[in-house]
Amino acid sequence: MTTISFKIIELKAEIARHDQAYHTLDAPVISDAKYDELRRELEKYRQEFPEFFVEENEQVGAKTLEIFSKIKHSKPMLSLANGFSREDIEDFISRVNRFLGFDHQDLFTTNPNFFCETKIDGLSFSARFENGKLVHAATRGDGFLGEDVTENLKTIFGFPQELRGENLPKIFEIRGEIYMSKEDFAALNSRQEERGGKIFANPRNAAAGSLRQLDSSVTASRKLSYFVYSLGEVSPDFICNSQAELHQKLQAFGFQTEPHSKICRSLEEILELYQKIADCRYELPYDIDGMVYKVNDFSLQERLGFVARSPRFAIAHKFPAEKAKTEIENILIQIGRTGALTPVAVLKPVNIGGVVVSRATLHNQDEIARKDVRVGDVVVIQRAGDVIPQVLEVDFSKRKLGAEIFSFPKNCPICDAEIVKNDEDVVLRCAGGLSCEAQLKETLKHFVSKDAFDIVGLGKKQIENFFFEGRIKNFAEIFTLEEREKISENPLRGKLGWGEKSIENLFLAINQKRKIPLEKLIYAIGIRHVGETTAKLLAQHFGSYENFRSFVLNRDEQEYQNFVALDGIGEKMAQAILDYFRDERNLKMLLDLEKQLQVEDAKQINSNSKFAGKSVIFTGTLEKMTRAEAKKKAEDLGMKVVGSVSSKTDFVVAGAEAGSKLKKAAELNLKILNEEEWLKLLLL
Repeated sequence: MTTISFKIIELKAEIARHDQAYHTLDAPVISDAKYDELRRELEKYRQEFPEFFVEENEQVGAKTLEIFSKIKHSKPMLSLANGFSREDIEDFISRVNRFLGFDHQDLFTTNPNFFCETKIDGLSFSARFENGKLVHAATRGDGFLGEDVTENLKTIFGFPQELRGENLPKIFEIRGEIYMSKEDFAALNSRQEERGGKIFANPRNAAAGSLRQLDSSVTASRKLSYFVYSLGEVSPDFICNSQAELHQKLQAFGFQTEPHSKICRSLEEILELYQKIADCRYELPYDIDGMVYKVNDFSLQERLGFVARSPRFAIAHKFPAEKAKTEIENILIQIGRTGALTPVAVLKPVNIGGVVVSRATLHNQDEIARKDVRVGDVVVIQRAGDVIPQVLEVDFSKRKLGAEIFSFPKNCPICDAEIVKNDEDVVLRCAGGLSCEAQLKETLKHFVSKDAFDIVGLGKKQIENFFFEGRIKNFAEIFTLEEREKISENPLRGKLGWGEKSIENLFLAINQKRKIPLEKLIYAIGIRHVGETTAKLLAQHFGSYENFRSFVLNRDEQEYQNFVALDGIGEKMAQAILDYFRDERNLKMLLDLEKQLQVEDAKQINSNSKFAGKSVIFTGTLEKMTRAEAKKKAEDLGMKVVGSVSSKTDFVVAGAEAGSKLKKAAELNLKILNEEEWLKLLLL
């Protein structure tokens, strides 16, 4: 098998996996933009190596779920080719012209041109009417075989079960999109959260999950909507000459149609409509992810026909997936674990890359002032991967008259403590410490996080709920929860989602963490500036919890000076640690916690090793061991593994494809070893 054919098979398999996740399971694992990239790559292979695509009958979507009855589509439900730029749309029009034997001017002057409509981000369906009455309805499925959702479709408000009018066609099959409005989506997720049910990532997933219910009453409760836009099988007694005419006839029959459709008579008119819709899409009550352009004349559509998995006469012009415009409805202040004030924009919900975004960070006071962000502004939002959405810029042309400059509060909105700002700090902070419920709650979330106590089944959401209910208000109460549960007037077993097994598993996970290494404890309690690396350094210095406790309680001056002199500590870090325990609430939290735990002494470094106290950095790809193994081996020998190169670095171990760190090490004339030399040195 050639490399090209293998790559094509591999690419098709990957696309099929994503089709299954998106169409069948309603749980996509990549963004629409990433999926489109895979499709474009496959299409490029199709054009360059057509011999590998001979006589294939490519499915669209994915196989149907086995729990539904199946309906075979009388005509395949194909998907559209995608365009992303002006050039893509120009190429599409040129291909249409060449196929029909027109030049560009002919298509726009002698024919009905292009019918343009928004591309609804929902679930495709087909519904068949015979003698004016609904017979059955199905999802797209794999394009050839769909799931029978007839009874569920009947529950959608406004969907006709009988066509209006007289002289109705004997057979009339329509295709369309089922969606959930932004408002109904937000309401559904709110209800789901209250009941402890599934939270949907976006309206498209919510619509798909709601339509594909075995109990149609569940579908009825979800408030789905729909648009219809094209035909499947129709009998010869239905006469229609164009897409625009079909649009009117669909309305006459009683169907809902997309309200922003328009006939365009030039490329510039098409692109002008695209930009207009792109700029105001955030104002629409439902999600769209692009525009669709179809040759309007049905006789020309028939001549053009289909290629592979899509029609030649239509194209989807997709919007960029990672940015969107929306309106700021409010600006709230969030208080973080260390008291930092973070302004957050409350947005009119907008779908960005398959995820509904309703909040975005504004970072800090300086950032709001620099971008001049105000409530009511229309802004550009960016979301990349799992990064928190952020406001890129303001569309000042849409600023409302009288929009006021945002002012930060002088007192904490949670605890009313004074808001302070240190000279060296770029952020404002609440001075309330753990008397501020916002800081306390975030500190508890940090305490149970993966790199801290890592209590399985007790994550951020559970801490949020338990804090609100008053079950957990300090570290120790996590470990006393099981005993208090026995006499609680509001027991967990009475709450939705908490069965005997889940409660048993939670308490088991908590009890497994009663024995904890000193470094994990120091990191978990949330001292400002103390990350994992510093926590390890502190644990090595103090050796035992008793020594650490004595230092923070007694504050011996000589011990303090020795501590400050440690490499990697310094005055700022030392003061942060002492300041943390000068707050009596923090100290009490620790002293109450120690009664529930067995804290393991720090593993002492090998002081007899010739490498004890030396620093090493690993860069590039190691072949003999993983980076984690190399780090552990070095630490076992008493070495300090550092993350950046400096003149104080003793060894630089360079693996394959080492980059800027190796270059800097060479400039500083440091000791550079390859992996083999490093391993030999350890054996000497």
